[in-house]
Amino acid sequence: MGTATLERQEVKQASPNKTKKPLVLAAIMLAMFMAAIEATIVSTAMPAIAADLGGFSLYSWVFSSYLLMNAVTVLIYGKLSDLFGRKPILTFGIIVFLIGSLLCGMAASIEMLIFFRFIQGFGAGAVMPIASTIVGDLYTKEERAKIQGYLSSVWGISAILGPAIGGLLVQYVSWRFVFWVNIPLGILAIIGLYLFLHEGVEKKKHSIDYAGAGLLFVSVSSFMFVMVEGGVRWEWLSTPVLSLIALSAIAFIFFILQEKRAKDPMMPFDIWQERSILIANITSLTTGVMLIGISSFLPAFVQGVMERPPIVAGFTLTTMSIGWPIAAMIAGRLLLRIGFRTTSIIGGVALILGSIIFMTLSPEDGPVWAAFGSFMIGVGMGFSTTAFIVSIQSTVPWQKRGVATASNMFMRTLGSTIGAALLGGILNSRIQAHLKENGALGEFSLDSTTLLLNEDQRNQLSASMRVLLQDGLTTALQTVYLVVAGFAVISFILILLLPKKS
Repeated sequence: MGTATLERQEVKQASPNKTKKPLVLAAIMLAMFMAAIEATIVSTAMPAIAADLGGFSLYSWVFSSYLLMNAVTVLIYGKLSDLFGRKPILTFGIIVFLIGSLLCGMAASIEMLIFFRFIQGFGAGAVMPIASTIVGDLYTKEERAKIQGYLSSVWGISAILGPAIGGLLVQYVSWRFVFWVNIPLGILAIIGLYLFLHEGVEKKKHSIDYAGAGLLFVSVSSFMFVMVEGGVRWEWLSTPVLSLIALSAIAFIFFILQEKRAKDPMMPFDIWQERSILIANITSLTTGVMLIGISSFLPAFVQGVMERPPIVAGFTLTTMSIGWPIAAMIAGRLLLRIGFRTTSIIGGVALILGSIIFMTLSPEDGPVWAAFGSFMIGVGMGFSTTAFIVSIQSTVPWQKRGVATASNMFMRTLGSTIGAALLGGILNSRIQAHLKENGALGEFSLDSTTLLLNEDQRNQLSASMRVLLQDGLTTALQTVYLVVAGFAVISFILILLLPKKS
């Protein structure tokens, strides 16, 4: 029940004689660059988008909707790539992503943008896991460590171009072009995959666990509503909140039961029996919360409180994406020398240092200090994620490599999904509490925060009202980053639990 049995061609490992590795790698990097530049541009453009479309209370939903669909589909795509081949599934994902990107740029309201981000996320779920899996297919263990570092360098390139292009587009053209700029990249990636990636096939029947995907979607989306709206629109002990919590818990229980009885589960728990995979996946969830906490809300702080332009706000995120690939390339060289655990510990230390910087960040510190904090977070992610991916791919056989790789990326995306909702809810409730404490809740609402994100609207505020809103945003974000620091500590403790034997 809940699965679809299909007779299809079982895909064998790509033929090295027919496949042109350098050209396939180039196509993969284009696809990853498309997804990476989207992430850096949208984070930079969000203050302008919120100022134009309104609805600051829905700010986090622009990220949550994309991440939810990404999280739910990433495991399905990983499984489908094991069954039907990397090329057709990755191509399909890129096409859906491009359609979503086109529609996002045409959104006339924040609600429409959120809906179109669901579509974009549905396609994005295929890009990162399958791209990494193809590398696992084409290259040996020794080669994979270096190639994963090369793939991570895509983030560095996108980090330099993304915020700069995004800032320029927002200031001089329109924020809508931040969604359209990656369309040519996706088209080139599709052409490269079609021409140069060749896979062998064999007839066999397979089952797809659609019921598991549906139950996971219900569980996570219900939990997201609670995190975003609890304490803001609804009281924490109100009927809607308690009902959604119950629905989320029940759906998750049924998801576990479904995965245990499914012929081909979307989340095969047998691979979690390996300690290194279990720890890597749980840590990916906690670091995913950290990642979205920094990238989603930092531009709003830089533009709304520090009163800097979008380009400067983008710069504070650029350093994270620069630190990530630099650390990933170093990690690729260190893995075979010092092992997965020690490499991950280095990353864990960097995550804690970066989170401390953000936890103590004030408007007077300026964007350069914020950028350094982002860089340290990027270094931590670069060391840890590279170690996790190579470790996982070296632990499982080829037939499970796709779903194993996807499971790790799923946990990171799930962490970001939960983090966007959790931290967005904390941000909203703290701002609302600040306005209430200062007797301004009648004159201003949560959505009034968007006035800080547009320079003209900000300048029209009286000095006292501007300070009130900026203090509220600062206080709220300091609480958010305190929670982020807590997740950094949890991540480090989990890394220490990794097996010492590499």
